[in-house]
Amino acid sequence: MFRIIVFFLVLSCGYTNYAQTNTSKEVNHQAQTWISLNTVVKFNECWGTMNDVHIRRTDFANKENFYFVRTGITYSPYPKLTLAAGYAHLWLAPSKPEWSNFADENRIFQQAIYASKIGKISMLQRIRNEQRWQDKMVNDSAEDIRFTNRIRYLLSFTIPIFKNEKLPSLVIADELLMHFGKEVVYNSMDQNRIFIGIRQNINPKWSYDFGYMNVIQQKYSGYQYDSNHTLRLFFYFSGNAKDILHQAASGEE
Repeated sequence: MFRIIVFFLVLSCGYTNYAQTNTSKEVNHQAQTWISLNTVVKFNECWGTMNDVHIRRTDFANKENFYFVRTGITYSPYPKLTLAAGYAHLWLAPSKPEWSNFADENRIFQQAIYASKIGKISMLQRIRNEQRWQDKMVNDSAEDIRFTNRIRYLLSFTIPIFKNEKLPSLVIADELLMHFGKEVVYNSMDQNRIFIGIRQNINPKWSYDFGYMNVIQQKYSGYQYDSNHTLRLFFYFSGNAKDILHQAASGEE
């Protein structure tokens, strides 16, 4: 496992460095803001549901980039492992100033999350497989559909830096995304996302992470890249369906 983690980190950092420094490439640097709400609600010890909503904007918050929703069913065969499958939809903002129509993307996904600990450090690994149907925009209208299959691997570490558990922890994470399909010729390495920030518990059900994410995305041309310098704020909710229904029925906040 240690060798796999080291290999993954070296590959991800090497890809990011190559995209940023290779002089034959065109790199478009952008400042972005990414906000999301991620929820997990358990029906019982094994079954539950996951739902999240994302908003990403360019020029920090000045321009629309995308809106995204995802929903799925979760199954936990044992506490450290959670499996999930579901559907997601993305609305991608027009890529040219003179265009006005959003491009739609439909996804079906399957994923596995494994949570473990190395001493006091929490480690999370997630592998996600996505089938994606994306609008191909020509002259501000969807002329065709592009299908790709994308595999994503996330490795995240939450590191306590204070003895007081109420204070924030350090989070370091990296996610590598690779996709495949008949139109994927020059950019099998789709994206790399490196994040560093803090994780803070608000109460037993709510938490958030906040920090800097660098997203390197290779375009279908192969020589064009986006380097998105992103201010990220993700909120997380985890609860039990029975407790939520009881609070709603009793009028509790």
